[in-house]
Amino acid sequence: MLPLVGLRISVLGGDARSVYVVEEFASMGAQVKVLGIPVSDRGAKVSVCRNAAEALTGLDVLVVPLPGIDKYGRLYTMSGESPVIDKALLQSMGREVPIYTVMAGPYLAGVAGQLELRVVELAKLQEFAIYNSIPSAEGAIQLAMERMPITVHGCRAVVLGFGNVGMTLARTLSALGARTTVIARNLAARARAYEMGLEAAAPEQLTDHLKRADLVFNTVPALILDREALESVNPEACIIDLASAPGGTDFEAARALGLNASLAPNLPGKVAPKTAGRIIANTIRWLLQEHPPKTHLPHEGVLAHAADGR
Repeated sequence: MLPLVGLRISVLGGDARSVYVVEEFASMGAQVKVLGIPVSDRGAKVSVCRNAAEALTGLDVLVVPLPGIDKYGRLYTMSGESPVIDKALLQSMGREVPIYTVMAGPYLAGVAGQLELRVVELAKLQEFAIYNSIPSAEGAIQLAMERMPITVHGCRAVVLGFGNVGMTLARTLSALGARTTVIARNLAARARAYEMGLEAAAPEQLTDHLKRADLVFNTVPALILDREALESVNPEACIIDLASAPGGTDFEAARALGLNASLAPNLPGKVAPKTAGRIIANTIRWLLQEHPPKTHLPHEGVLAHAADGR
């Protein structure tokens, strides 16, 4: 039996990743309703909804991929339309329907809190963050290759932060032949970087490494590359900031100094939407196997064999 057979899932909006989220759910046996996603109607497997009310009726699970719902309740869609997902619509689907999203944002989190709806943010799950670091790291390196006049192989690369993205990125850079230095505050993180064959340094040593770097990646969501730090950067270096907006770089100062610096948000959806979509769908599948939704009866057979073969 397919892992999500018979489960009714609504997927609302999102970027190119959403197309593959829908495809994955359908391949797992779910009945998928979509709103604001460029997919074709496939009868029992995938049905395209005309409005939000239709999408939020008769469902077991709601999925809201990135970029999600903004602070005014407007849903991001690839078509440019912005249907409002208001409190009344969310209330109409019932409290038993779980909402899976990558990051909820203040509007969705606030309304869900008022209505006592269950929201699961994938970005807070370690397993999702690790998987998602793969397309993030590859996308960052792709940008670097496009923007540097030299190869990654042999360049001096500096990675600020050694979380999930920083670790995957540093390892990949090293595998490509870059002389890679990790800047991390945590002593255990520096020890792990050393164990992986990377050079590691404390933040107090940052400016010394920036002077020699050809390539700088920031993964820390705090102002690390301020004007003082940027004044030490090699003028020919490429800076790519992977932290959540507004990033950890003073971009105004970078422009004034004539530096090649850019913020690179949502890289998985831009460079590898199929892989990123599959990561979202499979993470939700694993979570549903652990905690099946309560909107259906056990005798209906939905997810009855979800854990088989695990």
